[in-house]
Amino acid sequence: MAWTYLVLAGLFEIGWAIGLKYSDGFSRLIPSVLTAISMVISVVLLGLALRSLPVGTGYAIWTGIGTVGTAILGIVLLGEPATALRLACIGLIIVGILGLKFAAG
Repeated sequence: MAWTYLVLAGLFEIGWAIGLKYSDGFSRLIPSVLTAISMVISVVLLGLALRSLPVGTGYAIWTGIGTVGTAILGIVLLGEPATALRLACIGLIIVGILGLKFAAG
């Protein structure tokens, strides 16, 4: 169950990271509220996951999921550049996430 919590926490991290852009510096009410809710859910789920996962592994995977998802949504939703180097670096982060998952068991 810890891994499920961790993946969900990472997905909510993507939500709040993208939400920061849409909240426009917390000047737009609905995106700001949704961003804050996503932040709380993400951290609570991370806390639940860390009950049984090593903190270094859990935190690194949580931030990795958030980083990869946010970078991809930045490309898809916000028109950020999708250069070969950028995509390769995203791929390296994914390899790191998988490596940590398999190393932790």
